[in-house]
Amino acid sequence: MSILPIIKAPDPLLRVKSHHITEIGDSEIKLLDDLMDTMYAAPGVGLSAIQVGIAKRMIVIDTSKKDVISNLKMINPEIIWKSEENQFNEEGCLSFPDQFVEVLRSKKIKVKYINESKKSKLSTFSGFEAVIIQHEIDHLDGNLLIDKVSSIKKNIILRKMKKIKKNLAK
Repeated sequence: MSILPIIKAPDPLLRVKSHHITEIGDSEIKLLDDLMDTMYAAPGVGLSAIQVGIAKRMIVIDTSKKDVISNLKMINPEIIWKSEENQFNEEGCLSFPDQFVEVLRSKKIKVKYINESKKSKLSTFSGFEAVIIQHEIDHLDGNLLIDKVSSIKKNIILRKMKKIKKNLAK
């Protein structure tokens, strides 16, 4: 298992729409494990393959509560239902370090996906899990956290990210 470099905004690769996976082989299963290791090392609660430069529809999440690990690996996740009831949450993103914004998301979702055992699943998620999954699926579609805020806030965050990137390059 490996820890992969996480792409930081404003890298245009983050806007690439990820490809549907038609065959799940050893390399996809290894990538899921690498994504999990990378997410834990960051540390974070969710990560999509595109955030490490791989345009495949894969995400991992971990919503551990009270020292209970509840990690989830999803291939080709698709939200097939969203509740009309929404919730505001403060969200961060590993591709936007130290940036947090209030985002309105559906409180409950139903997701169709394939797990790491190559089994098709249909699961309902609510609360924090639903927020993370919606955030990561947004990444797979090339949508970013900054797309959910005003243009003023978006420009402020992008300027900060460019400054951070410039300072790291020195």
